Amino acid sequence: MSRQELKRYTVIDRWIQGLITGGEAAELLGLSYRQVCRLKKRVLEEGETGIIHKNKGRKPAHALSDNTRQRILELHQSDAYQGCNDVHFAELLAKYEGIHVSPSTVRRIRSEAGIKPKRKRRPPKVHRPRQRKPQPGMLVQMDGSPHPWLEDRAEPMSLLAAIDDATGHIVAALFRPQEDTEGYFRLTQQMIEQKGIPMSVYSDQHMIFRSPNEKQTIEQELAGEPVPLSQFGQALEELGITHIKALTPQAKGRIERLFQTLQDRWIVELRLRGIDTIEEANTVLPELIKAHNEQFAVEPRDPESAFVPLEQGQALDLILCYREKRTLGTGETIAYKGKTYTIDRSDHQQTIPRKTRVEVRETLDGRLFVRHKGVDYPLKETVPPKRQSLPKQKASSEKQPHKPAPHHPWRQYRRTQSKSRIRQRA
Repeated sequence: MSRQELKRYTVIDRWIQGLITGGEAAELLGLSYRQVCRLKKRVLEEGETGIIHKNKGRKPAHALSDNTRQRILELHQSDAYQGCNDVHFAELLAKYEGIHVSPSTVRRIRSEAGIKPKRKRRPPKVHRPRQRKPQPGMLVQMDGSPHPWLEDRAEPMSLLAAIDDATGHIVAALFRPQEDTEGYFRLTQQMIEQKGIPMSVYSDQHMIFRSPNEKQTIEQELAGEPVPLSQFGQALEELGITHIKALTPQAKGRIERLFQTLQDRWIVELRLRGIDTIEEANTVLPELIKAHNEQFAVEPRDPESAFVPLEQGQALDLILCYREKRTLGTGETIAYKGKTYTIDRSDHQQTIPRKTRVEVRETLDGRLFVRHKGVDYPLKETVPPKRQSLPKQKASSEKQPHKPAPHHPWRQYRRTQSKSRIRQRA
């Protein structure tokens, strides 16, 4: 008999002896009067055992069988589900094994077996989170996460992702061998093709997002010179996107928490799908993104989207590209990466004046263009004409004696010496 049951029996027994009333017994036990009447009847009929609950010591009808519990424990320790947290493991059991249990059941089975959780639970920190933007597309956070996403099946790679601040939707994502400018160009292209152009982009202080020469001197600021931008920064400026650079990782906590969730889940998902290469990982990314957005995305306060489409005449491949300044030579030729290029067109009339400073744009697929006054001219490789040099005359083997000029100082010296000698003799 438990302590609570012993207390109930003592109170009911005092009521039976007439020491207290039924209302006082109900008040002492915190039960209703009808309930204490039932307890009194059972004590009168069965004695002390009548106070004990009838289901005590019996296994509940809805309890898991021992075989099911053992199966869950074996799957939890298997290589396929290694590293899963309790919530994700419960979802995978229902999806792949047909075992429908709650995360609390998984946690209880794991705890009874003496298995420690994947991550230690910490008390929540008291902080005031930044309020989400009201509309989708007002702010998109971008970042990369280098991690062994395919474990020991491949080299570590980086996941580049962009998440909408208002809804938590992953608007674009791709795997790259490492964080690079081309990867963020392709990430932005994927976002614009699927959603549109956002109002602003939030990133960190990586050199991909900022130029090493962006700190200007006082003279440059007074002269009104523009701040130098990186290749990615120039593309965002042409698209009309405001670029915000965070000073700390905590400032862009939404995408940092996203990577923590994806590292917790997608490593197991890629393992269960048998993904061994970065190409295969990028193939299944749309499926993983869709499942994540359906489970974790939230509704915005204002359903109207702030994403805007590309303007008419804007070529995305000529915006998300590499840019270099060059000087146009004679015949509209340009030297670029050790090769000579000329403008590719049918007429040979030179429309861009020579010695003009132009911008060379190289697309992600390797095509080259020259931009002058808002017009893009394609380039083609050409062979520079060789300079014809005059044949050198063979020097004669006979040396001609050098004769000083009539007014050479040497001759003047001899004349002066002869005159002085004549005066001395005289």
